[in-house]
Amino acid sequence: MRASTEWFKACKWGVFTHYLGTVGMSAEEWNARVDSFDVERLAYQLASVGARYYFITIGQGSGHYCAPNAAYDAIVGQPGMCSRRDLVSDIADALAARGIHMLVYAPSDGSWGSEEARAKLGLKSGWVGEPWNSEKANDRQVEFQLRWEAILRDWSLRWGTKVKGWWIDGCYFADAMYRHPDAPNFASFAAALKAGNPDAIIAFNPGVYVPVRSHWEEEEFTAGELSGDLPVGAFGYGDNAVYCNFGPIRDTVNGAQFHVLCFLGDWWLHGAPRFPDELVVGYTRYIVQHGGVVTWDVPITPDGSIPDAFVRQLGKVGAAVR
Repeated sequence: MRASTEWFKACKWGVFTHYLGTVGMSAEEWNARVDSFDVERLAYQLASVGARYYFITIGQGSGHYCAPNAAYDAIVGQPGMCSRRDLVSDIADALAARGIHMLVYAPSDGSWGSEEARAKLGLKSGWVGEPWNSEKANDRQVEFQLRWEAILRDWSLRWGTKVKGWWIDGCYFADAMYRHPDAPNFASFAAALKAGNPDAIIAFNPGVYVPVRSHWEEEEFTAGELSGDLPVGAFGYGDNAVYCNFGPIRDTVNGAQFHVLCFLGDWWLHGAPRFPDELVVGYTRYIVQHGGVVTWDVPITPDGSIPDAFVRQLGKVGAAVR
């Protein structure tokens, strides 16, 4: 049974940041970076632009994560790769004081860039490095999936209701990995994510698709990853649907709340604002007026500050949507 997305729809738009370590960064360097993060400053910036929710990446391929995880440490055995500080919890507390919801990004294929972590997790080499490799596309990766679910469950239980939703990246091979009647599958993956908060909303990302699609029949909102395109047309349903570009968007796709995620910089995490204010404001208003939700990705500094140029542009969005 799907959790309610009414609160998410009511938020209308929000902010996303990629906060990541790099392959080869030491545990000391990573912990120093996480310790420097000023959560109050970030919360102030988000409140000042009128954002109602915020996503942060827990981690990605490097094997570094911005919160402790006992399951990860037990399986991988690389002390310090998970930070001492629970940055997600600290941000959530600062946001809650300002009425802003906390959501998180997690990869479906964690630590793929770390050879040692990948081996301990049982993630086969090249899974993400060669995302369209036909041999990998037919592998269920049961050992890895069970271990990764245990790690995600640990975080979910740690944060409980502080985390309102999850955006899961890299679910490219759903037929091989998740579309099965027995675990591990989409249902067991979702159960791990909801262990600490049954009302958390979840999106599984199939990659960049226009029209936007729902990847699983029980996910609560569409991942909606966009890159060069900002779709405005009607959306069909299912992989074999006949799509058209006429008429307004729909507020749901196969029952999932319609949501899109795109970057305001030159690319994810990087660059200066690439769009004029009028385009960002107009597109956000268009999607929201048709019942959708928009998330804008912006860069963030190691100590947790959104650059002024993006704060200014996000402020334009907030004022227009209000």
